[in-house]
Amino acid sequence: MLQDKRLLITGVLTDDSIAWHTARVAQELGAEVVLTGFGRGLSLTTRSAKRLPTEADVIELDINDADHMQALVADLDARWGGIDGALHAIAFAPADALGGAFLETPAESASTAFLTSAFSYKTLAVGLRPLFAKAGGGALVGLDFDNSLAWPAYDWMGVSKSALQSVNRYLARYLGKENIRVNLVSAGPLGTVAAKSIPGFTQFENLWQVRAPLGWDPKNPEPVAKMACVLLSDFAGSTSGEIVHVDGGFHAVAAGETEGF
Repeated sequence: MLQDKRLLITGVLTDDSIAWHTARVAQELGAEVVLTGFGRGLSLTTRSAKRLPTEADVIELDINDADHMQALVADLDARWGGIDGALHAIAFAPADALGGAFLETPAESASTAFLTSAFSYKTLAVGLRPLFAKAGGGALVGLDFDNSLAWPAYDWMGVSKSALQSVNRYLARYLGKENIRVNLVSAGPLGTVAAKSIPGFTQFENLWQVRAPLGWDPKNPEPVAKMACVLLSDFAGSTSGEIVHVDGGFHAVAAGETEGF
């Protein structure tokens, strides 16, 4: 399904992450992949890259550093001369923007959450745009958590995810004429390193296991990774601006049977 596709997978940390599993599945489906990591986590990314079916190269990317973005594009251009797809798996919120102190969060922390978790989607899209043009178009996929409702402790990351969904729609609008598709995968809660940094994360896991009609395994990122690969493939050639839920059906129901409904 992804034979000979050239894919950039950002935000890889450990081999339990959605991004790492997306890279693994993509390789199994025939793609070439390059990973990105950042800062103190870069050594973890490098170790994780060795655990893929085929070891992948790793490029450092601080998405908020214009020099990093420029260097990444130059590397990919020299390596491949174009790019067919990319996974945006980048998000961060300072500790004081999470955990229930929503009303006390300072503007600079909320701004950091927005810039890194939502605006960065546009940064990545615009940076890779010349490489997509050389390939005749391509696909950008972002990782989302449905924030149509307010969740406990998620706070300004939730606001940033709502912004990410809007950025997704606007990117689809502006990049469609260049044959660049832009979609999000809204995943159920998974026990990744990033998720475990959210205070009270176990509440999410427990609720999904009770309510999701298909059930939900918070230790298995593969269903999310597979959907990301579908959206990166030509099988989704006429899909853009979409948010695809991979959450066991949780988003579609009001309550589970064990909750009395």
